[in-house]
Amino acid sequence: MEFPSKLIENAVGELSRLPGIGRKTALRLALHLLKAEMDTTATLAEALAKMRFEITYCKTCHSISDAEECGICANKLRDHSLVCVVSDVRDVIAIENTGQYKGVYHVLGGVISPIEGIGPSDLHIDSLVERAAGEDSEVREVILAISPTMEGDTTAFYLSRRLRDLPNVHISTIARGIPMGGELEYADEITLGRSIVDRLRQAR
Repeated sequence: MEFPSKLIENAVGELSRLPGIGRKTALRLALHLLKAEMDTTATLAEALAKMRFEITYCKTCHSISDAEECGICANKLRDHSLVCVVSDVRDVIAIENTGQYKGVYHVLGGVISPIEGIGPSDLHIDSLVERAAGEDSEVREVILAISPTMEGDTTAFYLSRRLRDLPNVHISTIARGIPMGGELEYADEITLGRSIVDRLRQAR
């Protein structure tokens, strides 16, 4: 791809390094910013720089935060006895968007993946155990909300073994099954099988 300007070429090169952005899309974005008001481009650049250099991580749950403790952990109205364990910050956002969960979180920072060289020591697992086992701990239930992949199931199994001997701490996993509005005939065998095994008893 030929460019009329080295500056445009450099901008396209940097934008195309972002996930999901090809060179054509990067060029379209660069030309849009070139045509936009100077303040628009300057505001975008400032927001990206502040995000990169000023965002920190919560000392308790390891989620992204603007302060030492994130807004969820600092919220006294949340149920701090209920800890939802997720692999990534995106999972926190997804669960929060449901408006159904009122507990707190613990972000592992990934999942155990020997192929990628990620072991338990590379994740925030020890801090989770310390959080649940501490003398002043409020934790009464740990919900393992990890994607049901091979790596996710391995991580959940490892966490269960690390946490199972803690007194007064119940370990649960999110339900897996048929989505609302889904047709049984289109469900894969593993999902359908887990739906049967993990079925809920209807009250009589």
